[in-house]
Amino acid sequence: MCILTLAFFFNPWTPLLFFAGVVLLQLLFSQTNWKLWSLAMLPFLIGAFGYFWTTLVFGEPGDGLVLWTIGKLDITTQQWELAWSLSLRVLAFSSISLLFAFTTDPVRFIQSLMQQWKLSPKLAFSVLISYQFLPVLKTEFEQLQQAHRIRGPGSSPSAFKRITALRRLLIPLLAGAVRKAERAAFAMEARAFTGEARTHYTEVKLTRKDFVLFSLFSLVLSVSGSAVFWA
Repeated sequence: MCILTLAFFFNPWTPLLFFAGVVLLQLLFSQTNWKLWSLAMLPFLIGAFGYFWTTLVFGEPGDGLVLWTIGKLDITTQQWELAWSLSLRVLAFSSISLLFAFTTDPVRFIQSLMQQWKLSPKLAFSVLISYQFLPVLKTEFEQLQQAHRIRGPGSSPSAFKRITALRRLLIPLLAGAVRKAERAAFAMEARAFTGEARTHYTEVKLTRKDFVLFSLFSLVLSVSGSAVFWA
């Protein structure tokens, strides 16, 4: 809801206030590893700077007042505000995405979607299995790399050779993923999984904290959206 709402605002103040509000809520109510959060945020900061720079250089000047002239490049107020709006929007989207990633248990989240929003079990279990395969595939990829190093030359190859050698890793990795998917499908079929509605051993219920957090995020979104009236 927050991301869809922010997509309709093009002033720089709304995403800036929303980004600050999300970081403040995360600081007050979560136990986030801020060092890891900063590392995860770094690519988004680079992307935000890219949006800012390319909008200034390649964007339409518009009819606003010219702020600066750099060579043959005229930077107008409209161009300046649009550049800040796009770059801050990247930060706003990334902040709430990282908040979800760092504070949400994916298994309980999928269970809640099945129980509260009646999400299809086929889709829900497909997402869960795919999510659980990620660390397994990472481990197998590292094992394949180590096996190739043991059987390969002693000196480290060039960067180009390492890139071309990836196909020798990806093919067995893909074959192993297909075999694991087949075993998972057979295991689910053996347990009478048909995709129909099922009972749940663990019930995930909405609590007062959920409604409080929903109210807080609604407040942050409302305050951020009201910036368009006084900006």
